[in-house]
Amino acid sequence: MPISPALSRRGFLGTSVLFVAGAAVACSSNPQGTAAANGAKVTLTQWYHQYGEEGTQAAVKRYAEQYTKANPDVAINVVWGADVSQYETKLNAALLGDDAPDIFELGDFRAEMARKGQLEPLDDIYGSAKDGFNKADIDYLTVDGKLYGIKTIDDVMVLYYRKSLLKKAGITPPTTFAELVDAAKKLTDGDAKGLFIGNDGIGDSPYLLAWSQGADLIDGDKVVYADAASSIGGLRDLHADKSLLLGFTTDWYDAGAFTQGAAAMQWCGLWALPVIEKALGDDFGVVPWPAYDKDGKPVARLGGWTQAVHAKSKHKEEAKKYLQWLWIKQSDIQIDWAVKYGFHVPPQTAVAAKTPELSKGAAKDAVAIAADNGVSFPSGWTQAMQTGFIAAAADIAKGSPAESTLKKAQGKAQSHLDKQMG
Repeated sequence: MPISPALSRRGFLGTSVLFVAGAAVACSSNPQGTAAANGAKVTLTQWYHQYGEEGTQAAVKRYAEQYTKANPDVAINVVWGADVSQYETKLNAALLGDDAPDIFELGDFRAEMARKGQLEPLDDIYGSAKDGFNKADIDYLTVDGKLYGIKTIDDVMVLYYRKSLLKKAGITPPTTFAELVDAAKKLTDGDAKGLFIGNDGIGDSPYLLAWSQGADLIDGDKVVYADAASSIGGLRDLHADKSLLLGFTTDWYDAGAFTQGAAAMQWCGLWALPVIEKALGDDFGVVPWPAYDKDGKPVARLGGWTQAVHAKSKHKEEAKKYLQWLWIKQSDIQIDWAVKYGFHVPPQTAVAAKTPELSKGAAKDAVAIAADNGVSFPSGWTQAMQTGFIAAAADIAKGSPAESTLKKAQGKAQSHLDKQMG
């Protein structure tokens, strides 16, 4: 998205608050001077996008204040910034200038940012804790053998199903794609459809189909998703049966279609579980997206936000120590951030295991799914690649030949990857 070169950073930082030796003060035009006056030797600027959940802004300020109490030489300038639709554009503009943040969030981690020298490697602050993180997260944040970020939450996406409706239809939760197609067809009844994966009938399914076949999107320096022509070709079956819910009032990431009975199964995120539980009680369960066939594997996509350190920060070591304290060592904070202002999974498996809200029922099942079946986008995956891939999948759903359609899109994606790899 284009951004005006006249964008005022002061306007973006309108809700910035500086924490100095445990006290919150208004951020002046010279925060370093304010910090020095209160005893801190270093001020770190940390950018967050504007979360919609109530309490998030107060929480991140509280974390910063807690750190400064324990480390009086370091003040944290917490910046509560733009909403998610504008945040990345403003961050990218800031990273090109001289007034970039020391620490910042990334909604979509991009390997090209590391390869351009914008991100600082963080392997040293992970240390032995690396083995305790979800492997899918570690793979996602690794570029050319180095780690460039720390996940703050895992948003695991799962297949929700109505227990009573499956029981009535005499079927069990699907474990293969053929079973999913069959279940969707049998569960379609009158105005209710068997499955909702998105208003376009595509959603996440092309990725899930590829991964569930055992294929991937990128392998090293090659785009390889055409290898999944067999599984992605299955979209034709789902659409031909008229068992997909299309054009609902909300999209797949909202649980409305499921809770209102418009679909018996829905692909959605763990974030929706509290709403679903309130509406349906225990009449639902969760499973991963089923394996494509007996040679495939069940999968669940992991999303969520990442924090990184600017490679050109004047205070890289202090920034790295703060992130290590916040997202590796402070399990209480990680639990608070994951479940008190939304519903997510802490990326460290040991922390997730001791989170009370995730210890029973469908939530516990989702945590296990994240650990056992979680898959993240390759770090080299870009918006341009995604656009071409989804468009190809949509054409396949309408009847285009899978292999040739995917190979054509893959060729263009390879050009993008070649430029990125230099």
